[in-house]
Amino acid sequence: YQTKNLVVKKLSNHVYTHISYLNTDDYGKVACNGMLVINENKAIIFDTPTDNKSSIELIKYVANELNCEIIAIIPTHFHVDCVGGIEAFEKYNIPIFLTYQTAELLKKNGQFFSSTPNEFDDTLILDIGNKKVYAEYFGEGHTKDNIIGYFPDDKALFGGCLIKKVDASKGNLEDANTKLWPGTVREIKLKYPKVEIVIPGHGKWGGVELFDYTIALFE
Repeated sequence: YQTKNLVVKKLSNHVYTHISYLNTDDYGKVACNGMLVINENKAIIFDTPTDNKSSIELIKYVANELNCEIIAIIPTHFHVDCVGGIEAFEKYNIPIFLTYQTAELLKKNGQFFSSTPNEFDDTLILDIGNKKVYAEYFGEGHTKDNIIGYFPDDKALFGGCLIKKVDASKGNLEDANTKLWPGTVREIKLKYPKVEIVIPGHGKWGGVELFDYTIALFE
C-alpha cells in the first residue's frame, strides 16, 4: 500500500511496517518507521505515523483492507515521529499504551491526551487473538524512555530509534545517552539472539546485524 503520505509493507505472516514522513530542519524529509502486528482480526501498532493525516490513512487501511480492529497504539518514545498522529488514534477511541517515563516526558513537552492512556512500567504483554505482543524497556539510548516491540511468532522486533539501520549516522542526539546506548542494545541482543526481522526507527530493516551496527556506532 502506498500514497504520498504513507507506505505499508508486509514483512512476514503477521507483521507489517508503516512508513510516514517528517519534514525536519536538520535532516530534510525523513522516512519514519512503525510496526503493525495483526492476528485474528486484531491489530496492534507501534508508533503513530508522523501526523494525523497519515495516521487516519493507516487506521482506515487496517480497518478496510486488513479487516482488523486496532486494539492498541504503543508509542516507543516521546518524540514526534512516535506520537505525531496520536490525536487521530484518540478520535477513533483506540487505547494508548505507554510507559510512565514516556507519559511524563510528553507532559513536560506539553502533550496532553483527551483520553487517559494506559501506563506501564518496564514490560507490557498484550493478547492479540491467540498470540502475544510484547513492549519492553531495556535502558537508555536514543532517549531515556525508548522501548522496543516484539512479536515472538514471527521473530520480529521493532527497535524504533534505539536501533539504527546499517550505515546510518548517529542522528538526533539531543535527548540521547550515548554512553549507555551500546549496553542497552546488547541487552536486547542477549534476550533475542534468534530474532529474524529487526525494524529500525528510520531506514531499511534487516536482522541482528542492525544490533551489531548500532553497538559499534556508539562504542
